[in-house]
Amino acid sequence: MTRLSVNINKIATLRNARGGNVPDVLKVAVDCQRFGAQGITVHPRPDGRHIRYDDVYALKPLVKTEFNIEGYPSEDFIKMVLDVVPDQVTLVPDPPEALTSNAGWRVIENMDFLKKVISEFHSKGIRVSIFIDTDTENIAAAADTGTDRVELYTEPFATDFPKDKQKAVAAFTEAANAAAKAGLGVNAGHDLNLDNLRYFAENVPGLLEVSIGHALISDALYFGLENTIQMYLRQLQPA
Repeated sequence: MTRLSVNINKIATLRNARGGNVPDVLKVAVDCQRFGAQGITVHPRPDGRHIRYDDVYALKPLVKTEFNIEGYPSEDFIKMVLDVVPDQVTLVPDPPEALTSNAGWRVIENMDFLKKVISEFHSKGIRVSIFIDTDTENIAAAADTGTDRVELYTEPFATDFPKDKQKAVAAFTEAANAAAKAGLGVNAGHDLNLDNLRYFAENVPGLLEVSIGHALISDALYFGLENTIQMYLRQLQPA
């Protein structure tokens, strides 16, 4: 079954809006795991507007499932990841001012840089995934970086899903097949939700992990965190 990693950035956004430690990001991470999540994802940014670097250090001993740190591989980010040694690092090409991740790596243009960074993380035994679009040539090139996995950027799927779900998922099915052919594992994330997740998972072969934050935390406002995590897990179970 595809694993569910809960991105807890939005919990930190709410905390930071008021200052103090409510809601408690560390407690939420522990609770997410207790409620069935198979991983915790964080994406610290340089401005600290949600998850902060100190949160990442504090989370390390508390995450007993899989710890996934996303971000742009700046010098500070690389140092933090090498200090913390998460289970997985997901490299995202977004600039510091980006509101959210909205594009994948242009792999060929960044080949030397990605090879160097990935080699550093591999030296500590950290699995690496790179955030990528569905272009199959780009995915084939990703294998040359040494990455273990690619994370498919799924906003285009989520946008097109209500109009034509078969058309929306077709490029992602093809991308997953290209990744498998290149020897890469497949993760996915961005705008996956309770409406589109099952269809995506059923039509993307070899999908190992989804990282979901905004939609899941928003749903938890209505359904409660424990119930929401279970709802998402049910969408990932085979029909």
